[in-house]
Amino acid sequence: MASAPHLEPPQRLVRALGADSPWLAALPSLARDALARWELTAERVVAPGGRGSLVVLVRRADGTPAALKLRAAGAGAEAAALARWDGHGAVRLLEAAPEADALLLERLHAEVSLRSLPEAKANLEAVSALRRLWVPPEAGSAPPVPPPFTTVERHTGRAVDRIRRHTPPQARSLAEEALAVRSGLLADAPENLLLHGDFRQGAVLSAAPGRAHWLAAGPDPLVGERAYDLARLVRDRLHDLMAGSGGAARTRRRIAKLADSLEVDRDRLRGWSLYRAVESGTRQLAAGDRADGELLLEFASWLRD
Repeated sequence: MASAPHLEPPQRLVRALGADSPWLAALPSLARDALARWELTAERVVAPGGRGSLVVLVRRADGTPAALKLRAAGAGAEAAALARWDGHGAVRLLEAAPEADALLLERLHAEVSLRSLPEAKANLEAVSALRRLWVPPEAGSAPPVPPPFTTVERHTGRAVDRIRRHTPPQARSLAEEALAVRSGLLADAPENLLLHGDFRQGAVLSAAPGRAHWLAAGPDPLVGERAYDLARLVRDRLHDLMAGSGGAARTRRRIAKLADSLEVDRDRLRGWSLYRAVESGTRQLAAGDRADGELLLEFASWLRD
């Protein structure tokens, strides 16, 4: 079992959760318990990693490589989604102890994501992965939202107050438009499918030989319509998009191409892209990241009617 210094959390995780996070304080104990539970040998922590979890590259007792993931929250929902996908389009779940925030996953190449490909090729591979992920949340004739999943409506509803509190005065009409768009989209949502929840090029990683070349990882699963899931992909490589000329026109073309390739309604994709950019922008502003927050709000303004 690795000693605590080898499992030092990356700074991105510390900044996101706060140095005084109780979960971070408990992390060495959580890691030791998970390593012992599954008889794992730790190799190294994946860095820079995510903002809500620690991933440790490990070896199982028989020497096969794997990845231990410790989540600050949401391990039960991630385990349920990965079990539902069963390795089709997503990383395979090997073992789960959601009550201990721990998941054991097949090992992917964390340093090689779709962002390593040219944009056009990356989007083609992303579309292929999404086709396999969008399934009913439970097989057979089950309730539309089985536990432990939550809905897009409930998830986005938690952000409404924060959006209003942290929108700068010059962007208030944009925020109110985004909230009105959200309400309209939820009122006539066409489907309830299992969604990745945070799907972007950086969440699709290269896999080991014998598996599909590219597999999604790091879901924050929700149940809702496909356009919501696709909306995060619309603003991928945001800084490059904002730095070039004609960014607004390029974004509209990207929406049209992504929507058509997955048979998603263009207007619904535009609407969710607007809402999600405003939500992310105000979240960044609330966290003190003014530069990215304002960039996201500017991007959202390109999507207004």
